[in-house]
Amino acid sequence: MRIIAGEFRGRRLTFPDLPGLRPTADRVRETLFNWLQADVVAEHCLDLFAGSGACGFECLSRGASTVTFVDRSSEVCRYLQTGLRQLLEGQSDHQPSAQIHNVSAQDFLQRNADQSSPYGLVFLDPPFADDCLLEISQQLETGGLLKEKALIYVESGSSIPLVSQLAPLSNWQVLKEKKAGAVRFALFQRLATGTSDSA
Repeated sequence: MRIIAGEFRGRRLTFPDLPGLRPTADRVRETLFNWLQADVVAEHCLDLFAGSGACGFECLSRGASTVTFVDRSSEVCRYLQTGLRQLLEGQSDHQPSAQIHNVSAQDFLQRNADQSSPYGLVFLDPPFADDCLLEISQQLETGGLLKEKALIYVESGSSIPLVSQLAPLSNWQVLKEKKAGAVRFALFQRLATGTSDSA
């Protein structure tokens, strides 16, 4: 995995070959961060199904204030710790804040509901076979974990457009949506509850 831009641009990290581990493809990640531009800088980021950590590590490289990685696999979390050490090696002048949690996404969201420092940027790409995208999105929304205008990146393997999959979340406004092969990906922005595009 290659870091695309920022302080760690060009650095390569390895990740384990595990069933279900699906790192966000370079071309998709490049499109995503072109969408985000400077929205990463100084932001509190949550990589909820971290896997390879591709999105979270990219945020660290691009000046995020904090990145929280969450994954239920202990092996994946050990890899993330190793990758983090590799990135920060020799970076005594700049030590971005990162936390790694070895729990399921559902447990993490439940334990951290209504926290005092909500996230402004969330990466939400659960294993396609889990079919939990709407459930997790609703848990994020109701748990007080999102800033008022948080950005949420979503990936899905479904043939159904993401704006339709997440239609029950009426205050999540789709900003961009694309398809690459079998993968649909989109960037949403959370609006204050009760607002709409016309408000």
